[in-house]
Amino acid sequence: MCGIVAAIAQRDVVPILLEGLRRLEYRGYDSAGLAVQQDGALHLCKAVGKVAALTERTLHEKTAGPIGIAHTRWATHGEVTEANAHPHVSKRVAVVHNGIIENYASIREELKQQGYVFVSDTDTEVIAHLIDAELGRRDSLLAAVQAAVARFRGAYGLAVTDAENPDELIVARMGSPLVLGLGIGENFAASDVAALVSVTQQVVYLQEGDIARLRRDAVSIFDADGQAVQREPH
Repeated sequence: MCGIVAAIAQRDVVPILLEGLRRLEYRGYDSAGLAVQQDGALHLCKAVGKVAALTERTLHEKTAGPIGIAHTRWATHGEVTEANAHPHVSKRVAVVHNGIIENYASIREELKQQGYVFVSDTDTEVIAHLIDAELGRRDSLLAAVQAAVARFRGAYGLAVTDAENPDELIVARMGSPLVLGLGIGENFAASDVAALVSVTQQVVYLQEGDIARLRRDAVSIFDADGQAVQREPH
């Protein structure tokens, strides 16, 4: 099974992301990667194999940043390669994703007609490009993600970061578990609570169709109809 970890904080989140991935290693995977916002741009690190290989690469490249997303992948679309590993990037947007987008092929062809170039064989790259396309038509990252996921058939747990939005992360779930971790001046998300036990003792389980906006000092949750909702912390 694939694994997701995401974090937004005042401190460097790379150690948090890597520790979260290590705590998900029991699921099994073939590659790992992360993307952080670094000096106003996205910095991407990927590695085939163990999280240890990804850790070495982040140290070598001096990867650091206060907002980021990370993923361990078990191949469903495409071979085990760095190109197919998550996160997937479209211009200013990076995405990690669990699940399967059943109608990705038709959306992929539509996006190709709009000039988007695909570098992987995955369904997830469609998510990144579609969110980027929607950003050109919407007034916020939240609205762009809401518009994009409304088009998907299938299952998804996903986390999105946008280089032009350095103060928020967007996460969403449909048919794939996703939990939020609440902190003081920092907030987190993961596909399994095990990934977050080292950084928080308070979590919120997202329900089907929920989309959440994570900022350092607040978490806002919206249901599938776009209405703000409250989910009890545990």
